[in-house]
Amino acid sequence: MSLRLTLFAGMALCLSAGASAAQEQSGDLDWRPQGVVPAYAEAGPLIRIDQGHGSLQTIEGRYAGFAALLRADGYRVEAGRGRLDEAGALRDVAVLVVVNPAAPEDGSRISAFDPGEIEAAANWVSQGGSLLLVADHAPHGSAAEALAERFGVKMGKGYAFQRIGDDLTANLTFPSQALGDHPIIAGRNEAERVRVVKTFTGQSLEGPAGSTILMAMSADALEATDREALQAVREGLARGERAETLFSGHTRPALPAQGLAFSFGRGRVVVLGEAAMLTAQIIRFPDQPDRAPVRFGLNTEGHDDQQFALNLAHWLSRLIP
Repeated sequence: MSLRLTLFAGMALCLSAGASAAQEQSGDLDWRPQGVVPAYAEAGPLIRIDQGHGSLQTIEGRYAGFAALLRADGYRVEAGRGRLDEAGALRDVAVLVVVNPAAPEDGSRISAFDPGEIEAAANWVSQGGSLLLVADHAPHGSAAEALAERFGVKMGKGYAFQRIGDDLTANLTFPSQALGDHPIIAGRNEAERVRVVKTFTGQSLEGPAGSTILMAMSADALEATDREALQAVREGLARGERAETLFSGHTRPALPAQGLAFSFGRGRVVVLGEAAMLTAQIIRFPDQPDRAPVRFGLNTEGHDDQQFALNLAHWLSRLIP
């Protein structure tokens, strides 16, 4: 199965902008959800977005768009700022969202979560809770890896990409044939069916037995270990070097998915290898006032990412059986 691919300006900026081209990445606070008919008229389920483990994806900033979308659908959204194993930490929570957690600043460990927190999260989900775990390109996979492994998910931990001619892209478009047979894709009716999903630079994933691949990577997709390796491949292709040599030195085959869904005990889990697709963000260039900002995520066109985000919330909160 092959993917339809697009180049995305944000990736080119990430790879090629020099130190003189200062960039500021932030949430696009001007973005508003479009055409949302609330699933919950009032007092919908509580979705808690973890902000206690170093993530930059906050509901006041880069994940403001995701929070706005959920609230437009009738959910209650709040930030979680403590440990996952604190007394009452997950009480009354319908869906726990963890996005791009970071390792502790003191360097005491690679994982964003210690064993006690990981077991608390696993026990809560197994008893009927729902988890959305999102970790995109390096280094985010490393910080989320231990939590993902507890749920049987393997993370690529690099930069998933595919070659297109003498260049490459880490921004993938998943048409209908690359989307899984799952209620998150089907929605509650034909109007909610997801037909195309776009992602904006992330890692690849492999799920446990019985999991459903929501977004299938193509058989020739690759993963670079880090940004420097991805840049080396891109520059080598531009110089006309043999792709096979570049790939063997800097990459490995991508894992089969960039999105997964599965049951875990009595609970539900969705794991995504890319974070921007669920929100709206913008890159500005403060030292180049005439340069147009770059938008990426829900504030772009040509995809059904908004409906995808709504459908996964509906499935995790049991609105979709």
